Amino acid sequence: MPSRILVLALALLIGSPEAVLAQPAAPDFTQSEAGERYAGGRGTYLKRIDKRAFLHPTSNLPFKQQLDFRVGQGIFKKLWVTAPTATTASDGLGPLYNARACRQCHIGNGRGHPPKANWPDDNAVSMFLRLSIPPQNAEQKRLLAERKVGVIPEPTYGGQLQDFAVPGLPGEGRMTISYQETPVTLADGKTVSLRKPSYSISEPAYGPLHPELMISPRVAPPMIGLGLLDAIDSKAILAREDSDDRNGDGISGRANRVWNGDSQQVDIGRYGWKAGHATLNQQNNSALNGDIGISNPDFQNPHGDCTEQQASCLQMPHGNTDRHDNLEASRQMTDAMLLYTRNLAVPARRNVDDPQVLAGKKVFYDSGCESCHRAKFVVVDDPSEPQNKAPQLIWPYSDLLLHDMGEGLADGRPEYAANGREWRTPPLWGIGLTETVGGHTYFLHDGRARNLLEAILWHGGEAQAARDAVVQLPTAQRNNLIRFLESL
Repeated sequence: MPSRILVLALALLIGSPEAVLAQPAAPDFTQSEAGERYAGGRGTYLKRIDKRAFLHPTSNLPFKQQLDFRVGQGIFKKLWVTAPTATTASDGLGPLYNARACRQCHIGNGRGHPPKANWPDDNAVSMFLRLSIPPQNAEQKRLLAERKVGVIPEPTYGGQLQDFAVPGLPGEGRMTISYQETPVTLADGKTVSLRKPSYSISEPAYGPLHPELMISPRVAPPMIGLGLLDAIDSKAILAREDSDDRNGDGISGRANRVWNGDSQQVDIGRYGWKAGHATLNQQNNSALNGDIGISNPDFQNPHGDCTEQQASCLQMPHGNTDRHDNLEASRQMTDAMLLYTRNLAVPARRNVDDPQVLAGKKVFYDSGCESCHRAKFVVVDDPSEPQNKAPQLIWPYSDLLLHDMGEGLADGRPEYAANGREWRTPPLWGIGLTETVGGHTYFLHDGRARNLLEAILWHGGEAQAARDAVVQLPTAQRNNLIRFLESL
């Protein structure tokens, strides 16, 4: 088995997690590193790469859990329906919602995309607007300071704009996007056009929006490797935290400090575009309630994101039933979905020994990209094999820290400790398969970048120096960099 070969190779080559962490930051770029093909460690998916590449369980998931994985997949794919219905296992949709199923946003378990046009020419499934306002009183300031909440929701429309509703209710409104094109000329004379989006809300159905409304657009992120992110030791994440830039390298990443609903204490955030959730369980169940309107053990409101100002919404029937712990989704259901989302395999890297890929990897390091997109971690608590504490390398290409990305990418909306210019470094594993899986090449938190080069050129703030280095690259080196990213 390739996974066993990898375990033996790692044991011989690295010996211990400390040995890996002590390796020089810049590897030998004339050849691939040991285990580099196995991006997701022992559980890496090693078979056929096609549009289903993100749908497979980790290769080390025990046989006895395969059925549970498929049950969780069924819940992830489930189309929820309006209550009441004869099938209590699927009713409780909304009443306000963004999608009827998790898979509608996470296309093939890959990343979402912005709409091709504004409503009614296209809908915004797989992308929505987060909503919040600044604190309005001492109690709200206290809750924010104690990290009991990350934001103050808009008082009428709640934490996100939900453009769909069950029969008998209007959706909350429509996200409207306009773009302005700005040319950027690279050192070799190539011109790249960047599209800058502007967001607004049209047709608000429940009254005026708060005058201090803050909006943050979000596309659905990929689902692969999430359990491995949970397995990274907090100390390994915090080791790169440098909020005051004491080493003078221009990079001042810091962890978000958020409320961990599972442990009922402040913890470091790992999930979401601003690392607003500490655990995958919280990320899953928050989305189940906020995006689809399904009550669950951690978010028990059967009316989802409906607010006190939306009386008609709160009067709609819900799907809570004693067959599911007086909820719409029981703990058994959310646990099955958690097992599924924790064990979605990262596909193997392609072309790791290709000379152009290796040359592009050198550009990635030399330009400073790896300062935030940390290539590898050592983990010992693999969710697929909790009994096995043997160390393994994973290659997420993220430090999971917040970084100031400059005014160009700023949403102006704080979330817990993250300010309006900060974003969590997104993992890059699987990024080269975006088009294969999802049929598009839109990147960044709102899909404004239409390809990988545009995504790089939007980087600012702490990433400005790396971005400028890419602008100055000769054509061949820039092409090599893109080829490297496409191999991830």
